[in-house]
Amino acid sequence: MTPEFHRIRRLPPYVFEEVNRIKARLRAQGVDIIDFGMGNPDMPTPKHIVDKLIETARDPKAGRYSASKGIVGLRRAMAGYYKKRFGVTLNPDTEVIATLGSKEGFANLAQALTAPGDVILCPNPAYPIHAYGFIMAGGVIRHVPAPSPEEYLSGVSAAMRHSSPAPSVLILSYPSNPTAQWVDLDFYKEAVALAKKHDLLVLSDIAYSEIYFDDNPPPSILQVDGAKDLAVEVNSLSKTYAMAGWRVGMVVGNERMCAALARVKSYLDYGAYTPIQVAAATALNGPQDCVDEIRAMYKSRRDTLVTSMKRAGWDIPSPPASMFAWAPLPEQYKEAGSMLFAKLLIEEAGIAVAPGVAFGEYGEGYVRIGLVENEHRIRQAARNVKKFLANSEEILGRAHNTLAAQ
Repeated sequence: MTPEFHRIRRLPPYVFEEVNRIKARLRAQGVDIIDFGMGNPDMPTPKHIVDKLIETARDPKAGRYSASKGIVGLRRAMAGYYKKRFGVTLNPDTEVIATLGSKEGFANLAQALTAPGDVILCPNPAYPIHAYGFIMAGGVIRHVPAPSPEEYLSGVSAAMRHSSPAPSVLILSYPSNPTAQWVDLDFYKEAVALAKKHDLLVLSDIAYSEIYFDDNPPPSILQVDGAKDLAVEVNSLSKTYAMAGWRVGMVVGNERMCAALARVKSYLDYGAYTPIQVAAATALNGPQDCVDEIRAMYKSRRDTLVTSMKRAGWDIPSPPASMFAWAPLPEQYKEAGSMLFAKLLIEEAGIAVAPGVAFGEYGEGYVRIGLVENEHRIRQAARNVKKFLANSEEILGRAHNTLAAQ
C-alpha cells in the first residue's frame, strides 16, 4: 500500500464525513433532512451587490488577472469599514490584504509565519483551520481548553510556563465558531498585555463581527492601544452580506505580518475575479440596511430555536452572537457522546447537526447548530426532537445492539 504524503498524514480523518455520508444516503432515499450542520448562509446576496458584479463583468477587461493582495478600491473600502465600525485607522497599502475568504487568509498567514516546530496556542474547541492551517505549515499546536474566554486566557498563561520551545502565536476567535462566545474590549486589552509580556504574535478571527443580537456589537482587538504592534485580524464578508460563495475576506493590522502574507499570496494566486472585488467594495461602501436585515433574520431564528427546543425538552443556551448555537447534549444522550448523538439525530429525526468533537476534544458533550433554516423548519425540527427524546431509551438500545454486533 502506498504511504500517504507527509502533510496528509498530519491531518485526521474529516470528522464530519460520517454524518455527511448518512445525510447523503437518507436524501437519496427521499428523506427530508433539516440541515443545521454547515454554516452556509441561505439568504440571497443583496441585490445592489449582485447588480454591481453584473455591471463590472460586462467590461471586456474584467477577465484579466487581478492583484493578489486585492485591488486598491477594495482595500480602501476595507480600511473604511474599520474606521466607521471600530474607529481604527488602517493604511490600505500596508495594513490591509484582501483574501479569498477568511479561511484562505488564515491558512496563508500560517504559511507565512510558521517555521517547522513553532508552537502555536489555539483554543479548543475551535474552527478546524485555526489549528490545521498551522499544522499543515509545520507548526505544533498547544491546545488550550476554552470553556470560556476568561478560562482560555488563564490557560494561555499556564501554557506559556510549561511549553518548550516557547509559543510564538496566540489565536483568538470571538464571536467564536463553534461556541458563539462573545468578548468585550477589556478581554482584548488583557490579551494584548499577555501577548506583549510573552512576545507573542496574535491572530484574531472575527468573521462574525456583524452577527450579534442584543445591542452588543463585538469589538476589534485593533481598538486596543499598541495592538497593531503584534496583531492582525481576519474578517470576512461571507456572513455579513450573505456572500459565502463569493470568497471575499481580509487580513488587517500589523504591517510586517500583512507584508509576509502579501508575499506568500503573490506566489499562490492572482486575487479574486475583479468584478467580485468591485462588488465587495460596493457592499462595504454602500447602504448597510441589508446587514441589519440579515442580522434580524438570524436573531429571529435564534429565538425560535431556543424557545421551540426548550418546549421540546432540549435546553439550548441563547447565543449572544454568530450564526450558531452551541448546544449541550440532552440529558438522555450525554453518555452517548456527540458523534453518536449526531448520527442518531439524523437517522431517527431527520436533523443534521455538527458533532462537537469535530472542533476538538474539548467540544465533546456538545453539538453545533447552524441558524441556516427558516423558522418553519426550525419548529418542525423541534417537533421531531420531541419525539426523538421521548423514544430515547428505545433508540439508544438499538444503537448499542448494532455496535455490539459489529
